[in-house]
Amino acid sequence: MERRIEIALSWGSVSALEWTHGSAADRAVLLLHGGGTDSASLSWGGIGGRIAGAGYRVIAPDHPGHGRSPSAPWPVTQERLVEHVGEVVDALALERPAIGGLSLGGGMAIGHALRQPGRVSGAMVLGGYGIMPRLGAGWLSRPAQLLGWALVRSGLMPALMRSYASSPARMERGLRDLVRDADRRTPELVAEAMHTLRREGALETFQEWQRDEVLWNRLRTDYSSRLGALRAPVLLVHGESDAGVPLAAARRAERLLPDARLVVAPGAGHWVQRDAPDVAVAAMTGFLDSLER
Repeated sequence: MERRIEIALSWGSVSALEWTHGSAADRAVLLLHGGGTDSASLSWGGIGGRIAGAGYRVIAPDHPGHGRSPSAPWPVTQERLVEHVGEVVDALALERPAIGGLSLGGGMAIGHALRQPGRVSGAMVLGGYGIMPRLGAGWLSRPAQLLGWALVRSGLMPALMRSYASSPARMERGLRDLVRDADRRTPELVAEAMHTLRREGALETFQEWQRDEVLWNRLRTDYSSRLGALRAPVLLVHGESDAGVPLAAARRAERLLPDARLVVAPGAGHWVQRDAPDVAVAAMTGFLDSLER
């Protein structure tokens, strides 16, 4: 069963989707979406019910300033978003949930697992942020980082993202790096992505985070040097053709993590759970079931 709930926090309430199936109150899974053109519905609407159907209570909140949640009264930084995850866990009274995240949400999941290691049963990271020092890979990473910084600082990045919302054709082209399978870039997905981009304050929230994170020579947050301290089991699910977070970064993270497994979805892009939902669901439910043993 899917329903929309409100999570009361000290500064206000955030909206969330919840899926349940039977009696699964003690088997909680918290799923965190990406930034910018994303929300709980966009990230998890296609698979949340399927994961719940395996016997779990699945909660997917809209981050502050995204989806149906209001903007936060505090600066939107990576560290503050990680604190926010802990506040959501406390508000929901979840005891050692499994936490998963896509892109920005993946970085939030890693950050929370490092910050509160005894309160996480396992982490699932899909195309996760925070596992590489700069944008891009190899010798191209330095110029890619400088270009990304310039686009963010000049305001051209949010302007480009806004342009996608001007027509379904442009939005569909903008989704091609995220969802490589053309058959999965459905009119419904395109319409929902356009609606998300048009929401008042959504891009401003993401731009605030980008301006703090994207420095001229590096990304502010790179958990790589701390991954060895993450004792909880970790599942990495990554698209083979992810242009945002290269597969090489996920392979390196797998080597650095003490207890990790990497599942690669052939041909999939950054939104691996949209591009290869069967691969993602099988990997995630198998991982969650392993935590119960």
